Amino acid sequence: MAVDRVPVLKRCRSLGLDPIYLGIDKKSNRESKRANKKVSEYGLQLREKQKAKFIYGVLEKPFRNYYEKAERLSGQTGENLMILLERRLDNVIFRMGFARTRREARQIVDHKHVLVNGKCVNIPSYLIKAGDVIEIREKSKGDTRYKLIMEVTAGRLVPAWLDVDQEALKGTVKALPAREEIDVPVDEMLIVELYSK
Repeated sequence: MAVDRVPVLKRCRSLGLDPIYLGIDKKSNRESKRANKKVSEYGLQLREKQKAKFIYGVLEKPFRNYYEKAERLSGQTGENLMILLERRLDNVIFRMGFARTRREARQIVDHKHVLVNGKCVNIPSYLIKAGDVIEIREKSKGDTRYKLIMEVTAGRLVPAWLDVDQEALKGTVKALPAREEIDVPVDEMLIVELYSK
C-alpha cells in the first residue's frame, strides 16, 4: 500500500498551509525557499489539488475517482468534490473529535475500533450518509488512548452537521455538509480547472 512519508510540517510549509487544519498545534519557524517566486496559473491549480489531497490524506488515483464521481453528481463539481472528501469516515471521526489528526483517525478505522450503525467498518474511505450513527466500539471505549484524545480535542469545534456525545464516544450525522460548513482552505474551482484541461 502506498503511504505518503513526507514530514508534515515540511509539506505544510511547501503548500503554504497552516498545520492547524491537520489537527497539529506545532508551527514551523522556517521560511519556504520558494516564498517570493512567481507561480504560474498551472502551479496555483496544482497546489490547490495537492493541498486537498494532503489535508484529507488521499492519494492521486482515489482523488481522481472522487473528482469523476463529483462530476456525475448534480450541482457544482467543485462543491461536490469537497463534500465527498468531507464524508469520508476517517474525516468524520476527526471532525467528531475522536482522533487528534486525520492520520490517527485513519488508523483508528483501520484497527476496527469504529462502528457505523452498529456494524464494524474498517474502510477509511467509507462514505457516510445522513442519519448514520458512528461510535467507538464498546471494547475500545475504556482505552487510555481515548481518554488522552478527548483531553486534547475537548476544545475543538464540532461542525453543525454532526451531533456528538463526547462521554459515550458516539455521534450522529444530522445532515450532509454544505460547502459553507467545510472550513478547509482549498479553492476547489482551481482543482476543477486543472482537471478540465
